[in-house]
Amino acid sequence: MTDRPYHRPMTPGDRFFEAIEAGADPAAVAEAADRAAAIIVRGARDADQEVVGERLLHLAETEGIETIAEVWSGAPADSLAGCLWRLYLLRQWVYSDPVGVAHQFEAGRAHAPVAGAVAGVADPPGPDELKTMIDHVLRGIAVSDFADVLFRAAAFAHVVATGRAVLDVPAAEASRMRTLADQLESAARQELAQQLG
Repeated sequence: MTDRPYHRPMTPGDRFFEAIEAGADPAAVAEAADRAAAIIVRGARDADQEVVGERLLHLAETEGIETIAEVWSGAPADSLAGCLWRLYLLRQWVYSDPVGVAHQFEAGRAHAPVAGAVAGVADPPGPDELKTMIDHVLRGIAVSDFADVLFRAAAFAHVVATGRAVLDVPAAEASRMRTLADQLESAARQELAQQLG
């Protein structure tokens, strides 16, 4: 999941992260990252949810995944910023290899049927269906309960991790995906308990 081919960073759109400059104080960057994540997750309910959902969906495209990584990738898994990073990372991965992801998801679906149903991928789960599902998950940050968003993403990652094991993908890759699934599910449970910050 971390072995992505290099591509030129995208030009920022609305300059969402322009206040965070390279070389800034790490504590200030972490605080800004946490604040931005809280606004995105907690503040979306007060705006036009569909519009906000579309903006969230394309945030990585307008700001560049590298910019998002710089801000959120160091955040703990049990924080809003850490959850957003993991959700955007999943979307980036699905879009970078939809055929491979569909193959892994299909392989895991028979061995993790409950998780497959929770993930909500159309049947059969082809590349386009997976893109639609992951986009729906990201839109859900604005229009759904955040715990549901996290549970769906966790279920998806769980099915893929199972598929990787079935396909004899290197154990480290399957383990990374299972860790991601566990982190997202744990965060979802914290969100239900109103302990995710």
